[in-house]
Amino acid sequence: MQMSWTHQAQSRRRALAAATGLVAGALLPPTAALSTASAQGPALATAADFTNPVIWQDFADIDVIRVGDTFYASASTMHYSPGAPVLRSYDLVNWEIAGHSVPVLDFGAKYDLNGARGYVRGIWASSLAYRPSNRTFYWLGQIDFARSYVYTATAAEGPWSRLTTISTPYFDAGLLVDSDDTLYVAYGNTTINVAQLSPDGRNQVRTQQVFTTPSNVGTLEGARFYKINGQYYIFLTRPANGQYILKSSSGPFGPYTMRQVLLDLRGPIPGGGVPHQGGLVQTQSGAWYYLAFVDAYPGGRMPALAPITWTSDGWPVVQLVNGAWGTSYPSPAVPPPPRQVTPMTGVDTFDGTTLKPRWEWNHNPDSTKWSVNNGLTLRTATVTNDLYWARNTLTHRIQGPTSTATVQLDHSAMRDGDRAGLALLRDSSAWIGLKRDGGTTRLVMVNGLTMDGNWNTTGTGTEVASAHVSGGRIWLRAGADIRPGAARPGTFSYSTDGTTFTRLGPAFSMGNDWRFFMGYRFALFNHATQALGGVVRVTRFELSTP
Repeated sequence: MQMSWTHQAQSRRRALAAATGLVAGALLPPTAALSTASAQGPALATAADFTNPVIWQDFADIDVIRVGDTFYASASTMHYSPGAPVLRSYDLVNWEIAGHSVPVLDFGAKYDLNGARGYVRGIWASSLAYRPSNRTFYWLGQIDFARSYVYTATAAEGPWSRLTTISTPYFDAGLLVDSDDTLYVAYGNTTINVAQLSPDGRNQVRTQQVFTTPSNVGTLEGARFYKINGQYYIFLTRPANGQYILKSSSGPFGPYTMRQVLLDLRGPIPGGGVPHQGGLVQTQSGAWYYLAFVDAYPGGRMPALAPITWTSDGWPVVQLVNGAWGTSYPSPAVPPPPRQVTPMTGVDTFDGTTLKPRWEWNHNPDSTKWSVNNGLTLRTATVTNDLYWARNTLTHRIQGPTSTATVQLDHSAMRDGDRAGLALLRDSSAWIGLKRDGGTTRLVMVNGLTMDGNWNTTGTGTEVASAHVSGGRIWLRAGADIRPGAARPGTFSYSTDGTTFTRLGPAFSMGNDWRFFMGYRFALFNHATQALGGVVRVTRFELSTP
């Protein structure tokens, strides 16, 4: 039976006990930065209409701000490391990945795949803010319902460092830098609270309950906190089909009144869900936009943009197209960009000595077992027959609606028992790659890698196709259809010359269940089943669309 989005919203509470679906977010600089730009400001560029989703990659729980002429956004990454990517845009439509707010998930051994695993934990809905008084970016989020962490940086691309740990777990936090420079946090699930932080942001001064969600609404969470025209607003989601907002004219601690922003609104992605869990941001010219996400599995949750207007008494209204969130709108009128953003697709030859921010590891890597130096070297870091336990698996988001990843792999230094290749990775996975056994290397396609709802391995994979290979170099390719609404096919192929590719194995069905939260990813891996010491080298990765 097809589960309704309302039913899914209720089921999310059961699935994660204390918390339902993760929330998107947005946060703005203080009031001074929110005022309408001067008529004497820079000339505005008006581009053609944009198309939703503005990013067809998995960036959930978006929190969006503007600092000067640049927009920034943050997103959830769960168990992937580094965490909390910072995206950058000059027009709210074209985005690039600038860096990560959480350099390493140093929250316990499970995030190192050391005796335990952190799947579907880690970086949940969190908050990104900018504080003009000290020209500093702030990231705030809770981990494992235990405590909250604050990281800071003077540039969005980093380096980021931990400022403090706070004992109160600010669930789905929204950080507000008030016009008087005071730091406030709105947070909670159904019961919404506001905390005040010390001037240095290191400690909690006070916290107070400010709102209880009416029973007829159900669950509200995903707080984003704003001060706009002297009014305080807490933007909240009803997962996974609604958005509400609270308003106070009496200060950050309320009292607050509530209004529905949207409910069961038809979204811009065929087969996808209701745009929700987003945040508000104002352009230099004074126009307002709502950046939400759309549940669109098997690919994940995709950011979508819509213009906002305000009622005379100060409530936001989403501008619809034929009663729905538009598949396209006129592009925001903003100053011409200082440069073009880096595309999220294309070729990576692993030039230089560091990974580009498009890459995230499955859990924290063993830093002694990988390197970048005009090519990516992956040394086996784990002895296991279970890819879900293997460290140093490097992941890349899939570009929708369909895309292909192609890697050039040197496997000449593999050792007996090693497994290396290219996977479609989620709680049900498959891969194409090399098995080295008894002095012989074979090319295989493996499926049936599975986890249960507690993210324990239930299947380590079954070899379903194989081919003979010679030499030490091969090209591997995975194709992914991530259009939402149904399970979709993933396919695998290989080449010995980089030009002619041969299909290997049957199509793999990528499931569209939401409970793993993160969407499917392409993944590069190399792990041992007998002993460490084997090496593979990736000299080229290309993400392409039709």
